[in-house]
Amino acid sequence: MGFVNNVIKTAVISALGAKLAKGRSPIVAALLMLLATRALATDDSKPSETGPTGEGGLGALIDRFRHGGLEDVMKSWIGTGPNKEVRPTQLQQALGSETVDNLSRETGLAKDDLLSQLSRLLPEVIDKLTPSGKLPSDRDLLPGPDDDPRKASTG
Repeated sequence: MGFVNNVIKTAVISALGAKLAKGRSPIVAALLMLLATRALATDDSKPSETGPTGEGGLGALIDRFRHGGLEDVMKSWIGTGPNKEVRPTQLQQALGSETVDNLSRETGLAKDDLLSQLSRLLPEVIDKLTPSGKLPSDRDLLPGPDDDPRKASTG
């Protein structure tokens, strides 16, 4: 399993319990889609769904928070101090309706449930991905063969 998948599963177990961290969990799939490089960059993706390099992933997520006025929140997750909370409505604004709609459709989670769970999990996941206050390399964020988010949400 890849680095991102392990971090996500650890965070989900910590926040929601082991049952929801199983490989086929919709919230695990949503987190992988948000954080794994290129996960949101599909053939029909729009530039708004990608980061500065044209790829999705952590860099794009950081950019979305920056443009959504939540840069200080994201910096607290990346930094080594306490993590600031994010409300589901703030997360909706930062991610954008299109991304939330796509995640909801891909995972089968209702938008409110998706945003609620993501607002609880993202701070911990980002914090664990950046233990020394530094972003992981793109290579670390590439999905491995067991990290296909679409497979994680089926079954």
